[in-house]
Amino acid sequence: MSEDATWTFRLVDPEDAARDAFADVVFRAVDALRDALGEPYATRIGAVGFLVEDEPPLEKRPPGGTLLGLFEGVPGSLWGADWAVVPSRITIFRVPHERIYPEPSARARAVDSTVRHEVAHCFGTDEAGIRAIEAERRGGPRR
Repeated sequence: MSEDATWTFRLVDPEDAARDAFADVVFRAVDALRDALGEPYATRIGAVGFLVEDEPPLEKRPPGGTLLGLFEGVPGSLWGADWAVVPSRITIFRVPHERIYPEPSARARAVDSTVRHEVAHCFGTDEAGIRAIEAERRGGPRR
């Protein structure tokens, strides 16, 4: 090695690496859903902000439950939703996914499901409707 060569070392924080890897999984799920839905839904999803956070805020957590994702905004089914002053956003939470789904491929499937769930809320579907859609996707009866 020549005398004028320099070395640069960069320490990688394992938490930062985990955050980056999880964000990649989330945004791949968003892109796949956008492609699967096509227009006009793909454009509507493009107007939603997608965020990745470590944990949900304490005030948003359900008592005794786990929050994997959160839609905040005006559901698209409401009149005037297109003119909402604040854009809608969907936040996907990393730590609960990692805790419940330690295996990466299971976690990726769970992220895909969470993204679909929150996008359904964005389009105005309530919890009962989402449960029916999810049951149908799994091949079970609609409730």
